[in-house]
Amino acid sequence: MTTTLKTRKKLSFGAFAVAASLAVTMVTPAFISTAQADVVYSTPSAPTNVTSYLSARGVMVKWTASATATPAITHYVVSAGSGSCPIIVPVSGHTNVTMPVVAGQPGGTPVVQAVNAYGFSAAAKSNKSYTAEQLATVASASNIKSVQVLQLSDLHGAIEGSPASSIGAAVLTTAFANDRKNAAATVTVSSGDNIGAAPPISTEFEEMPTIESMNLMKFDASTFGNHEHDRNLAHVQKVIGASDFQWVASNYGDESLAALKSGTKAAKSFTIIDRGGVKIGIVGSNTETTIEQVFPGNLDYTDASGVKRTIQIQAGVAGINAAIVAAKQAGADVVIAIIHQGWSENAGGVAQGILNDMAKQIKGAAAIYGGHSHQTFSTLVPGTQKVYGTLVGQVLNSGVEYTRSQICVNTDTDKVLGASIEIVKKAAIATVAADATAAALVKKYKDQLSAKLDIKIGSVSGVFPRGGTPAVERSGENPMGIYIADLLRAKYKTDFVLTNGGGIRDTFPAKNYTPADTKLVRTGTGALDVTLGDALTVYPFGNQVATTIVTGENLWKALENGVGGNYPGDGRFPQVSGLKFSFDSTKAVGSRIVSVTKLDGTAIAKDQTVYTLTTLDYIIYGGDGYVNVFSPSKAKVFGALLDVFVDALKADMAAGKVTQVPALDGRVKKVA
Repeated sequence: MTTTLKTRKKLSFGAFAVAASLAVTMVTPAFISTAQADVVYSTPSAPTNVTSYLSARGVMVKWTASATATPAITHYVVSAGSGSCPIIVPVSGHTNVTMPVVAGQPGGTPVVQAVNAYGFSAAAKSNKSYTAEQLATVASASNIKSVQVLQLSDLHGAIEGSPASSIGAAVLTTAFANDRKNAAATVTVSSGDNIGAAPPISTEFEEMPTIESMNLMKFDASTFGNHEHDRNLAHVQKVIGASDFQWVASNYGDESLAALKSGTKAAKSFTIIDRGGVKIGIVGSNTETTIEQVFPGNLDYTDASGVKRTIQIQAGVAGINAAIVAAKQAGADVVIAIIHQGWSENAGGVAQGILNDMAKQIKGAAAIYGGHSHQTFSTLVPGTQKVYGTLVGQVLNSGVEYTRSQICVNTDTDKVLGASIEIVKKAAIATVAADATAAALVKKYKDQLSAKLDIKIGSVSGVFPRGGTPAVERSGENPMGIYIADLLRAKYKTDFVLTNGGGIRDTFPAKNYTPADTKLVRTGTGALDVTLGDALTVYPFGNQVATTIVTGENLWKALENGVGGNYPGDGRFPQVSGLKFSFDSTKAVGSRIVSVTKLDGTAIAKDQTVYTLTTLDYIIYGGDGYVNVFSPSKAKVFGALLDVFVDALKADMAAGKVTQVPALDGRVKKVA
């Protein structure tokens, strides 16, 4: 089996970028194509020979079909960027279509993209472009509207712009405002995890800076992610009270929703935004695995009668579909879904992930936006003859990009004629000016942190990596995982260590922490300075280190849990010390572990032999699905993981040593 990485191609819009000349990526970026025998899986190649002209009914666009692809091409999408009215054409149909022109549409260049299960092709541009004045000469039906959706997910408090990572709240505020000028019916939404696992600028102030920033960015709605529940229900209620936008959760049920309120503000199963002459329904859902991914008790509350209860988060799409029906009955012309579930990978001709599975079952949504897995993905889910396809998309975490979608809807019949999606990356808005109010907000909180967090705690030999497709810390051994696991085993002298890859939240030095002290060395090939702010950004959760015992049988169970779930996008992936293991990801969940050995190669049997183990209190008590594998009654909880990490770096610095980035040593092996 061989793999090749497809390069990202970018499409720059000229006349369409009315406010900021935004270059955007019109495709699903960086997909892996797999060649096995004579089958090559990939996103489609772009159509060719795209031509267009103005007609009495709109913009007539013609093209030559793309070459055959595997998976098979299902649709062509014809669009013209922000404020346009895209059309979806089934592959079995013709290779020409008339795009409607909507009132007030900005000028631009028509483009055509082929799409299959793996994603969109590069955008093929028409031989002609049109000004707003030219488009205004074409008759527009008043019932044909363009709805624009601006969406991101997994912001994780990355409100401070970073040269190497996040766009930042100040630039996003302006970029969103510019986009709204192109389409009156624009909504701005998040698929969850706005807070939690965040840099100090958010966590040190109970996440309120992020909520205040979202208010300035004029978000309309957000669903909950698992990290919205990183603190107790009282904190969730505080967040709801501080939000100028609506929280939606269609899979919590009425009883659980009743606990999510603050004063007159409350979470709802759906909301309707009336904007630009269109009633836009928004439904949302969180991952049902939240109860495994937060500290025990964080979902508990006391009801009006004094009875202790737990927030119930339903699996599946029943709640979403019911909310879509309810929103339409309440008058919504079009409905979008924001769900905290993600795409995992493209493999064997199939786009895999809970987001993809759910998208096939959701009925009546014009577009579905995911999150949670920290990946970029977009496609169309094939529909019926009357519903040509449902747009599906998600973006990377930490505010490094957002989606900008156009949905063309007939408000008389509520029929969706088409939808397109653009992935707007940081480079595309490099010239956008920062919003002064948002910049001042970020600075206010940053100034309170610098004196405390810009303290140098050590030097490292290079950057400890994080992320990628799939994320390295969630799919295999990782240098930071190795460093921490070995550090804990040396300190607590246990047989083994197991921590979760999802606990690593940034590179080190951190991309999402920028020290105010410009004398610190942050780039280059030599030693790099690291600060307390970096450490807090990498490990923001406040987890405590704990030791316990584990049998050989339960160690195997723990490792099975670690490589199960939503591999390779799940935070439960085990980073280990004192042992080696191999796994086969093609096997069924629960039977993927192939071998487990000690470092000297001695097999660790699935028996009742007892070993000592160091992990985190969160994992001991069942976090990330590690339920009934460790022994809480035998656990001893020590200090904070962050303190162990920082103390080790300081000790190296005091000894005049540069902390080395560990090399991968084969302790974790994926055999398939």
